[in-house]
Amino acid sequence: MHRLFVALRPPPEIRDALIDTMEGVEGARWQSDEQLHLTLRFVGEVDVAQANDLVSALEAVTAPPFTLQLRGLGTFVHKGRASALWAKVEESEPLAILHRRVERACRAAGLAPETRKFVPHVTIARLNASTRPIGGWLATHGRLALPDWRVDAFALFESRLGRFGSDYAPVARFALRD
Repeated sequence: MHRLFVALRPPPEIRDALIDTMEGVEGARWQSDEQLHLTLRFVGEVDVAQANDLVSALEAVTAPPFTLQLRGLGTFVHKGRASALWAKVEESEPLAILHRRVERACRAAGLAPETRKFVPHVTIARLNASTRPIGGWLATHGRLALPDWRVDAFALFESRLGRFGSDYAPVARFALRD
């Protein structure tokens, strides 16, 4: 079985800028450089045959290259408290189109439809009950605005759970083209 997701990987300069914000919240589990991505579609556990079907379906996805912007920060809240810190990805029509086409490919490969709302973001930290207050960090970094980055490909990643969290390995890369 393989635990998969489809994502965009920010370029090194964007990842470096995000890493520069990763301090000052005691108890936060900051993401590593290898973990920084924008999930287009979480797939979950699939067998080899379905993974191969998914790769074939994703190879048929066409969309032109486009640019993305990271502007601002946010949190996901679970059971009344913040569970993750993330950098907000500005919504754009090209991103929405790519997201819809990836979803369509996942369904063509036999996956159940995604029921969660697409919230474009790059997770930068996981939080738990031992995490100290984040208000000061949000006040300091909340106006995050990074340079635009060109998206010219998306990828299928495998997530492997390790001792220190998840390790992500690219399985296949798909170039964007008109």
